[in-house]
Amino acid sequence: MKTAGSFVGGLLAGAALGATIALLYAPQSGDDTRKDIKKKINEMEDELDTLRAKLKEKGGELKEDLKKKIQEVENRIEKLVEEYKKPAEAKAK
Repeated sequence: MKTAGSFVGGLLAGAALGATIALLYAPQSGDDTRKDIKKKINEMEDELDTLRAKLKEKGGELKEDLKKKIQEVENRIEKLVEEYKKPAEAKAK
């Protein structure tokens, strides 16, 4: 998860830097440039919020999958312990 977050962060930072450089070299007035920068920042904040929501959802899904797998392993262990006890109990009788 940390790798995906780092990648997304780097991607967003690179996109912001690229957009900023493009806007600074564009032939327009300072007001227009500032408006464009603010617009781009707002768009990126929206994208970041969307990505955060997706990552949170995926994290919840992974958590549920992990719980299921742990329960399956616990059930297998219980069955193995029961099977192991049967021959031992039979010998004790």
